[in-house]
Amino acid sequence: MITEEDERLLSILRSNARASISDLARVLNLSRSTVQNRMQRLEQSGVIQGYVLQYGSAYLSSLVSAHVSIKVKQKLTTKTNVELKQIPQISELYAISGEYDLIAVLQAQNTAQLSQLLDDIGNLEGVERTDSAVILETKFKR
Repeated sequence: MITEEDERLLSILRSNARASISDLARVLNLSRSTVQNRMQRLEQSGVIQGYVLQYGSAYLSSLVSAHVSIKVKQKLTTKTNVELKQIPQISELYAISGEYDLIAVLQAQNTAQLSQLLDDIGNLEGVERTDSAVILETKFKR
C-alpha cells in the first residue's frame, strides 16, 4: 500500500525522474534518508520499475506522431507483438477491446517515414488491417 507521501514523491518523480534525493527531501519536507528509504521500498515492491528517458518538448514537437489501430489474426498474435516490438518508432503498444486488437503509438521523423512505417506494419504477416490517426496537438500528458 502506498501512502500520501509516496504519492507526492511519485508525482514529483513523474515530472522529473532525475530530481536529486536532496531536492526531493526539500520539496517533501522530509529527511534525505527517509526519501531514499521510500524510493528503495517503492522500487523493491515494484511500484517503481525504472527510470526512462523523456524527450524534450522541442524534439517532440518536431516528430509526427500517430495512433495506429491494428487488427491481428488471432493465431499470429504473439508473433505479431514480437515483430511490432522490434520497430523502434513504436513508443507504446496497447491490447484493446473492440473491432481492433491493438493500438500502437508511432513517432516518426516526418510524414514520409510515418507512411513507410504504416506500410511496414500493414505488411506484417499477422496484420489483417490498420487504421491510423495522426496526432495534431497534445493538449496535456501526465
